Amino acid sequence: MEICIINTPLGVAKISGDIEGIASVSILNSNETISDIIPEELQDCVYQLQEYFQRSRNTFNLKLNPQGTDFQKNIWRLLQTIPFGKTLSYLDLSKQFGDTKAIRAVAAANGKNPLWIIIPCHRVIGSDGSLTGYAGGLHRKQWLLEHESPYKQQSLF
Repeated sequence: MEICIINTPLGVAKISGDIEGIASVSILNSNETISDIIPEELQDCVYQLQEYFQRSRNTFNLKLNPQGTDFQKNIWRLLQTIPFGKTLSYLDLSKQFGDTKAIRAVAAANGKNPLWIIIPCHRVIGSDGSLTGYAGGLHRKQWLLEHESPYKQQSLF
């Protein structure tokens, strides 16, 4: 498994993967040394994440290989259908899955998403519009949603 550490506007991120695909992208809450050399298998992921942060990419075209249960992988596939700049509630995600009673399991699978940003779990919010739960921290979730919003807040001064 190849690994690299990159800098993003939200902090340091760790990417791991191999020829089978990208296994994980995670935000770190520590200061790690930024990789000088990006392994070939991870270069496209790094490039596409840079484009995302520069607002020149709103979808990812990567070979993914996240590890999880079949249930989790089903939920992660559903997450990938949430359009850029849009949000969905946990209840709506459960409805798309086909079982509103599975809302807690759906939320738990959402929280286990190993591919930060690429599988857009940050686009899932509470039914009341609240920014509930986010492994990377609610401040990052808010930043990502604002970054993707078609409505940019203008400064008054």
